[in-house]
Amino acid sequence: MADGTSNDSKLRASRPTLRVDGREHPTLASGLLELCIVETAQGLYRCEATFGNWGPKDGETGFLYFDRSVLDFGKPFEVRLGTQDVLFEGRITGLEAGFPESASPTLTVLAEDRLQDLRMTRRTATYENATDEDVLRQLAGKHGLTAEVEVPGPKHPVLAQVNQSDLAFLRERCRALGAELWVEGRTLKAKARASRSSGQPLKLGRGNELMSFTVLADLAGQRSSVTVGGWNVAEKDAIACEAGPSVLGAELEKDESGASLLASKLAERKEAVVHAAPMSVPEAQARADAHFRQQARRFVVGRGTAQTDAKLRVGARVELTGLGPLFSGKYHLAEVKHLFDGARGLRTELVAERVGLGKAS
Repeated sequence: MADGTSNDSKLRASRPTLRVDGREHPTLASGLLELCIVETAQGLYRCEATFGNWGPKDGETGFLYFDRSVLDFGKPFEVRLGTQDVLFEGRITGLEAGFPESASPTLTVLAEDRLQDLRMTRRTATYENATDEDVLRQLAGKHGLTAEVEVPGPKHPVLAQVNQSDLAFLRERCRALGAELWVEGRTLKAKARASRSSGQPLKLGRGNELMSFTVLADLAGQRSSVTVGGWNVAEKDAIACEAGPSVLGAELEKDESGASLLASKLAERKEAVVHAAPMSVPEAQARADAHFRQQARRFVVGRGTAQTDAKLRVGARVELTGLGPLFSGKYHLAEVKHLFDGARGLRTELVAERVGLGKAS
């Protein structure tokens, strides 16, 4: 196992690169005191960066950034690992001044990615004879974004957006289908987890790339099956669609699912969802599948700290090693937080999910 002290030294020596309005600012990067970049599966990634705001400027000593020539509202703000790997890309939405006791003044930049446009646009609208993919593309176009979406699902007679922000509405539609929503640059993306996390997983070894980790396998939130009920308007008949462990497919690999352990160690627990009100069998089945997957993926949840890598992004797969037969294996990153400060340097906190538990040796 690698020595923890050497890892910490490497982290303290690392410092992110900053770009404002397309230009690299080495002086700004050297004055960085703290950094926090937060990514979740809900989209709308955000960044907070705190800088020292007192020093020599134009032959005098005073505030460095209050003239807003460098840091100003609406300016593109990027954080990179080195010169190529982007950790965050967004626009400045807030400036916070700090005047601590017995310390120099600071300025904190608050930035959000392009989903901020959708969060700040609220509307009431209806979409007729449209799939969810159609709606995603339509709303992306209204915000000047290119759409790259792979969202399976039925065509709906009508979808209603009632006094909701565009972001809240799209999040709701993606949850109904088990899809994840995010933006890269000016491209709105929505994909199922399996499609988003294709490719070889990034390997993180305990005591090396993975500095610390705590993981919990919990049956409390698991169900043997999920049934979604509704009413088929065209057929004038009741709808009842069920989803179980089979919808996990290859995601489970050779592990044991929470539903299987629940049935064998406690008892079968079935759940009925009656508030969704689907109007067709395909819509009800999609909701049942998505609801079951969402619960199943929270069976094994780990939280830890790793050495920062640009590949550690929400949606990525990682292979964690050195955790024993139950918990070693492939995980999906559901939340990522890149952090920097003068004491510990650059590191990444993560939340990783897994649908199954490894076999006991």
